Amino acid sequence: MDKTKCIPKNWGIVKLGEICEITMGQSPPSESYNMEGKGMPFLQGKQEFGSNHPINVKYTTKPLKIAFENSILISVRAPVGDVNIADKTYCIGRGLASLRAKKGIIALFLYYLMAFQKSDVEAIGEGSTFQAITKSQIFNFKILLPPVSEQRKIAEILETIDNAIEKTDAIIEKYKRIKQGLMQDLLTKGVVSEGEGESERWRLRDENIDKFKDSLLGRIPEEWEVVRLGEIGKIITGSTPSTENLEYYGDEYLFVSPEDIRENKYITDSQKKLSELGFRISRKIPSDSICVVCIGSTIGKIAITKTICTTNQQINSIVPNSNIFNSEALFYFIVLYSQKPLKQEAGLQAVPIVNKNRFSRIQIPLPPLHEQQRIASILSQIDEVIEKEQAYKEKLERIKKGLMEDLLTGKVRVNHLIEEEEK
Repeated sequence: MDKTKCIPKNWGIVKLGEICEITMGQSPPSESYNMEGKGMPFLQGKQEFGSNHPINVKYTTKPLKIAFENSILISVRAPVGDVNIADKTYCIGRGLASLRAKKGIIALFLYYLMAFQKSDVEAIGEGSTFQAITKSQIFNFKILLPPVSEQRKIAEILETIDNAIEKTDAIIEKYKRIKQGLMQDLLTKGVVSEGEGESERWRLRDENIDKFKDSLLGRIPEEWEVVRLGEIGKIITGSTPSTENLEYYGDEYLFVSPEDIRENKYITDSQKKLSELGFRISRKIPSDSICVVCIGSTIGKIAITKTICTTNQQINSIVPNSNIFNSEALFYFIVLYSQKPLKQEAGLQAVPIVNKNRFSRIQIPLPPLHEQQRIASILSQIDEVIEKEQAYKEKLERIKKGLMEDLLTGKVRVNHLIEEEEK
């Protein structure tokens, strides 16, 4: 969509080259690269972009093209259009260009504007065999430009939202680290109950006090066993109804594929769904089953079903025997203990595959049921906090998207806010 069609009062249409200095990247000699911090931080392309600022891992002692602090970094080779803002001076390779705002242009405003117009920049690079944009195309790219006072206020508003998103991200990462440490302790040492009734307390096992034993999985509590996944429930490999029969597809039942298993613990939706007819001919997966991706580049992704559903053939599901394994606890044990054997079983195949038989042989520890429930309860509390913060982050991102649409097109003006500050 051309975002320069409707021009707000007092705004203008300008070419990027008129308001900023454009520097196209050029990669320095490869022998000058290092990862020891010698020379200038070096960015090759978009792969080093963070949420707002880049994260460099390489340095060069022979920089050729420079992006100065507060310049906008834009990806000019596939993928085209992504932007970051330089938090310091960088050497930039041929995958990037630098936009250095001229006098009277607020760099942070320009950053948000270019992020908002990413799809328009992408469109410039379409049509070539290798997607890329030239210096001339960047120079002639047209944007809507408000007066500097509005630029500053718009950038301030959007930066406030970004700061809130970054703080939420930090909280999420903090709890993820806490969870990782807890998983390592709880799923290798377990917990023991002391006392009864209201005075009951749980503590982490300690090899100095409690008994442990050697196993194929390493040291585990004496009370635990080692079992194969096939021994604790039913393994179901998914299947795909014929895509040529449209009657199999509808909106009644979830049809889960690897793309539907994300960071969340539970599967609550799917991109594709089946009709009653499609569901009838498919292998049913009950609620509280554990789905594990066993084919493809995302092998090892894991989630729990919350409703009866079906999956495609890339997923093996475990329907746990509730008398043997608590489904919530099983999820965490599979997360910790399946990743290495899954990669080993997949081997060096062009397309990694772990079939049902191999999957069934993967071993995990089996604690007593009451201990499983306690472990699951502790880890679930951490997951609830993480999911709450992730939901809040998603809300902030929706607010930011709406604000960018309103503020960067002039649909909503900020003049009244500027006037209030000037009183």
